[in-house]
Amino acid sequence: MERKAKVERRYHSKKVRPICNHPGRSIFGKNNFEGGMSPKNVLTPSYDMNGYSRKSPSKRRYEGSKYSGTPKKKPRTSKERVPQPKNTVAMLNELRHGLVYKLESQTGPVHAPLFTISVEVDGQKYLGQGRSKKIARIEAAATALRSFIQFKDGAVLTPLKPACNLDFTSDEHLDNGTGIDIDKMSQTELILYVGSIVKKAKLKAKLCSSKNSSTDLLLENIKLSMQNSNKSPLSVDGQKKVPDKGPVMLLYELFTDVHFDCSTVDGAQNNCRFKMTVTVNNSKFDGTGPSKKLAKNAAAKAALASLCNISYSPMMHPQKNLPLPLDDKSSSMELPQIHADTIGRLVLEKFMEVIKGQESYSRRKVLAGIVMTENMNFNEAQVISVSTGTKCVSGEHMSINGSVLNDSHAEIVSRRCFMKYLYAQLELHFNPATANQSIFVRNQENAQYPYKLKTGVHFHLYINTAPCGDARIFSPHENDSSVDKHPNRKARGQLRTKIESGEGTIPVKSSDGIQTWDGVLEGHRLLTMSCSDKIARWNIVGIQGSLLSSIIEPIYLHSIVLGSLLHPEHMYRAVCGRIEKSIQGLPPPYHLNKPRLAQLTSSEPRNQAKAPNFGINWTIGDTEVEVVNSLTGKTVNNQISRITKQMFFNKYGSLVKNLPGLPERKLTTDYGQTKAKVKDYQIAKRELFAAFRREDLGNWLKKPQEQDEFALPE
Repeated sequence: MERKAKVERRYHSKKVRPICNHPGRSIFGKNNFEGGMSPKNVLTPSYDMNGYSRKSPSKRRYEGSKYSGTPKKKPRTSKERVPQPKNTVAMLNELRHGLVYKLESQTGPVHAPLFTISVEVDGQKYLGQGRSKKIARIEAAATALRSFIQFKDGAVLTPLKPACNLDFTSDEHLDNGTGIDIDKMSQTELILYVGSIVKKAKLKAKLCSSKNSSTDLLLENIKLSMQNSNKSPLSVDGQKKVPDKGPVMLLYELFTDVHFDCSTVDGAQNNCRFKMTVTVNNSKFDGTGPSKKLAKNAAAKAALASLCNISYSPMMHPQKNLPLPLDDKSSSMELPQIHADTIGRLVLEKFMEVIKGQESYSRRKVLAGIVMTENMNFNEAQVISVSTGTKCVSGEHMSINGSVLNDSHAEIVSRRCFMKYLYAQLELHFNPATANQSIFVRNQENAQYPYKLKTGVHFHLYINTAPCGDARIFSPHENDSSVDKHPNRKARGQLRTKIESGEGTIPVKSSDGIQTWDGVLEGHRLLTMSCSDKIARWNIVGIQGSLLSSIIEPIYLHSIVLGSLLHPEHMYRAVCGRIEKSIQGLPPPYHLNKPRLAQLTSSEPRNQAKAPNFGINWTIGDTEVEVVNSLTGKTVNNQISRITKQMFFNKYGSLVKNLPGLPERKLTTDYGQTKAKVKDYQIAKRELFAAFRREDLGNWLKKPQEQDEFALPE
């Protein structure tokens, strides 16, 4: 019965309940929402005959803020916006990016420890102490800031004041992480002041016109600091990183006064060469390229390298298999970009200068030169030699008296011109009045070498492209991916030879081995070691040659600058890396030299024309260039070149007779025997050849020995 009554009640309730589409309300004026409402404030729906609701205008809206939604927020005035204060760590991070704080030590009892934290800024370490790591880090940052920021009115950052009766359980000693006290400045004023100055520096605001204002010094310091902050931080392996932004964008961000101008367009329509000039703060920088965009990028790179020391060199890209070239991890194997651009510009300008009057021989594919600096002063750098050429002598023109040039590749010829310069510098010691003009001085430390270079003298080799051989045969644009594009890894590092009258190189394992005079005359191609292999040899025995090694200490290249096709991993391997682990037993002062590498910001254009059969050479002191037929090894007038073995042997004989301080005046008449008497040089050379064999890179291929069997003229 009870169950039946429930069913009836439910049935009657469904029967009398009207249809209502408005949730939470009934037709009786009651509100089902919690709290309830007065019937006059409820929208009463109306219904048609079928019981469906129809829309009717609202009779009355909700009144009063009591029933309104979320109240509107009052607009915040500018006076209420207080910038978030920064501590010294934040300020230092804005001025110097990539800083690393290290915990040096922790002393004191457990309940009151004393932390010491260090930070390295621009190679200088700064320490800070505090009862917490945070306060010690702030102290270290403040110490670093004091070292290079000076505030107006002579105020400087002061160290954190020790807290009295410090309770290590409280947070009051943190004081919002500022911990700075400046005379006549509150902490908030100081932080806001430094922040505004940094912001001005970022926007490159103009400096105040008053010269006596100390604010000028502050703005200048902040400006320099911001420029230095854009230097890419050193990574763990000692190499810097390439900036993430493009050079043009970065230049516009750093400077407001930037103006680009397309000055000249050179070349034919299918081989145009654009030149862009960018003016930044009244300083002009040039860039060239096959398109206006690339020329603009090159100009921006030159400006960034000169003004901010920011480099986009290929040397900045991390290489997986590239070992450190120097023991000091703070050093880099990259020559500063501004120095590299200076070297390339000087060689190109000298070439254009010396070729005047013989423009018909200006056609070239490879250009090389050697530049000398004293104390790395590139403003007074001198071009020692300039040369062009890409061919070797033909076998039928070999000489038995040293009167021809066997290898006319530009970098090899430049080195021979450099040797001519060394002979001239030693000849200055014939006369005591001119001895002080020489780059050589008497060696009081080692009697075995009577002369040595003056301290601070360096030599830099420039080549407009990668040297032939191991440095060039691999693509300079290949990515360091897990898939090796050259699975035959044994080909990497192999000794290679140039072919007579042609271009390109082949591995020595593909050659016939020992070259003989009869074999070459009967038709075998005369083979010459590649330029990459010869540069690797120079990094062991020096660039002075075997004859001069009996008089002077070995001379090594300080840097090698390329105009194009620089791949850091391949270039480093080719010139020194492939033998650095196997070379041993070198007699001092011979050692493995690891030159710094760099590439010009304006890459040399690729010359698709056929290489000419001639080359030019010029040495400082020459009145005009010498043009050599590369196939015959003599000048175009069929004269003996001034940089042949025969000429050097004659100059060496003059040195032995007239140079003061030489222990022995005897001269062997045979050229080959004279070279063999320079024992340390020969030992170093044999160790070099043995190192290549130990690395299974092949045997060094020599010319027929008959070429060196000639004597001095009577």
